[in-house]
Amino acid sequence: MRLDVDIRKTLRSGHRTFELRARFCAQGERVVVVGPSGAGKSLLLKAIAGLVRPDSGHVRLDGQTLFDAHTRTHLAPQARNVAYLFQDYALFPHLSVRQNIAFGLARGWLNPRQDHDSAAVDYWVDAFHLGEVAHQAPHELSGGQRQRTALARALVAQPRALLLDEPFAALDPALRVTLRAELDALQRRLQVPMVLITHDPQDVAVFGGQVLHMRNGVIESQAGGDAQAAPLQPAPP
Repeated sequence: MRLDVDIRKTLRSGHRTFELRARFCAQGERVVVVGPSGAGKSLLLKAIAGLVRPDSGHVRLDGQTLFDAHTRTHLAPQARNVAYLFQDYALFPHLSVRQNIAFGLARGWLNPRQDHDSAAVDYWVDAFHLGEVAHQAPHELSGGQRQRTALARALVAQPRALLLDEPFAALDPALRVTLRAELDALQRRLQVPMVLITHDPQDVAVFGGQVLHMRNGVIESQAGGDAQAAPLQPAPP
């Protein structure tokens, strides 16, 4: 994966202003963006996913332009073929585990049927050991089962990159260790490139092939791999 980002985005709320000014180029299978709460990590990840439109600059993934303010390119999230794992998992409360996973393959507005027949869904239900809870609703699941369901939904469509927003923050310490190891092994087996944002040094230790340090909306430094945090310059209009 080669990820080239040079964007600006200004958010205003009342008298408060936050400016994201992220510029970096990273190449490899694992990129970790680490920084304190409020650094702009989630805003950056959403811009890569297409959930937020930057004010200026560009986002390119493996040579494809996902966003370019100069050419007015802004691919819709579903056209980017990247999977986004929200911090709260964003499972549909009225759908079962199986239906939530099948939603990753859905086209249009109809919810998948409870008996949705798909070899891909079967594969991920088995891969994450969710067979016994496949027909249960999210509120009936443990924290680990909810995360596995969200990961299965993200991976079922075979994305070219996985974007993870603080995936372990809501878990208790023991479960955090277990699921870190699970995701580590899964990513190594599937070779799905990933961008993970976190404030936790333990996440960096496990997943930090390339580490970008972020503070106050700016990538301040980088370490490992071929990541390059470029000196801050004005982004093109």
